[in-house]
This record gives sequence, C-alpha cells and structure tokens, in this order.
Amino acid sequence: MATTTIKDVASPLARQTLLDSDLTRPVAGVRPIRLLPWLQVVKIGGASIMDRGRDAILPIVEELRQLLPEHRLLILTGAGIRARHVYGVGLDLGLPVGSLAPLAASEAGQNGHILASLLAPEGVSYVEHPTIASQLAIHLSAARAVVGSGFPPYHHHEFTGSRIPPHRADTGAFLVADALGAAGLTIVEDVDGVYSTDPNGPDGKTAELLRDVSAAELAKHKGTLPLDRAMLDVMANARHIERVQVVNGLVPGRLIAALRGEHVGTIIRTGARSA
Repeated sequence: MATTTIKDVASPLARQTLLDSDLTRPVAGVRPIRLLPWLQVVKIGGASIMDRGRDAILPIVEELRQLLPEHRLLILTGAGIRARHVYGVGLDLGLPVGSLAPLAASEAGQNGHILASLLAPEGVSYVEHPTIASQLAIHLSAARAVVGSGFPPYHHHEFTGSRIPPHRADTGAFLVADALGAAGLTIVEDVDGVYSTDPNGPDGKTAELLRDVSAAELAKHKGTLPLDRAMLDVMANARHIERVQVVNGLVPGRLIAALRGEHVGTIIRTGARSA
C-alpha cells in the first residue's frame, strides 16, 4: 500500500534553519575533534620562495628533509608571478573571479609538483585536494610528508566582491590546518615577519617587526601584508589553530627553528580558545 506521508528522522534540527545560532549552539558550540593532532602544516610562498629558483628552493628542501624524522608534514605551495600574469590577462579579457581562481591555483599546483619531485627520494609525493580531504592520514602513514596546493578548492565557486580571488594559498593553508586540527601552521615567506609598515616602501626606515600580534589587530592594518588578508577573516572563526608563525625562508635555519617551537618570526594569534 502506497503512503503519502513523509518520514523524518527525529532530530531537534528537523525542519529548522541551520542559520539559527540558538538552535545550533548546543552542537556547534563544542570543540570539534582534532583529526590529525600530530600534523604540522607548512605553507611555502610562491612569489617569495619558489619564483627565486634553486638558490631559495634547495635550502628550504634541505630544511624540510631534516625535519622529516621529527614531524609529519603537509607542505602546501602558493602561486607566484605566473598567476599574476594570468590575473592580468584574465582581467583584460573580462573573466569573472570564479574563472581566475582555478587558473591561479594551477600554478600553485605546479610549484607543489616541483617541491615534491625534489623530496621524492624521501618518499614524498604530490597529492590533489580530494586526496588531502579523504586520504591524507593513510598517505602520512606511508611517508613522513606530502605536498599539495595551498589554494582552497573554491575555484568557480569563489566568493564574489573582488575581481582578484581573495582566498589564496595562505587562506587555504589555514583552512586545511584548522579543519584537520593540526598541531600548527608555519608560513614561509621572504621577510622576517609582519611589519608595522612596508619595509620596502617609502617609510621602510620606520618599519618595526611585529613579533606577536592578533589577527584582529592585523585586520585593522592599513598597509601591505606578506599574507592574504582573507586569512585574517577566517582566523576569527578558528576552532583549533591558536597561532600561526610567519618566518623568513631565505634565512638558513628559520623553518627548522620554528617547527622546533622557537619564536623566530611573527606570531599571529587567532580567535581559537585553548581546550
């Protein structure tokens, strides 16, 4: 006999909007489980490191190689000058932001393939976003590190409001690190950290290194930053990652020191609370 009634699973969320904070607070307000609490995420800059060639890349590869016995790493790469060229051509053609995002992300992936190839003797390989999302744990049980693209896979669904994709490799690295409940995130750039003003700008002589700063304070910063501004927005909603360190990858030993717990750059504190 046919039935015309709808069968529901008993739940306080049934037929209710998940945008109702009063309704979701009992569930969403608790601290989620850390999936990979032993994981260290390292983001390598595209323009700042990869575009500089062997003189910048090979020392970083050697530091990563030295860190493999101590940590299991997810190494994410950013895009560089080729992505900026794509942006220029795409904007000239009138392409929407959702078309520019995957084009730029492809260069971040190319940089990742380069880095993974150099670490291949240690069993390190490049993996795509779906693998990071669903099979990262098994890959890290076979090797001490894997490499991926730092760009978040928004691609054609990238947020509108800007002609240039706002969510780039720094933001993507933070989102992945926080979602996985990683032990930490280190961003490798070509400066000692975040400065009060652009050290290479007209007021460079007055620039001061901000050794410890909150994401909320940086969000009010009017000058240029060595990282994606969109990352500061997502930091406000962090659930696990309490701080991120930005270090200078062109100074030998800085990356090793950072992953050994030393304060060698700028520490940016997020909105996450200690367990």
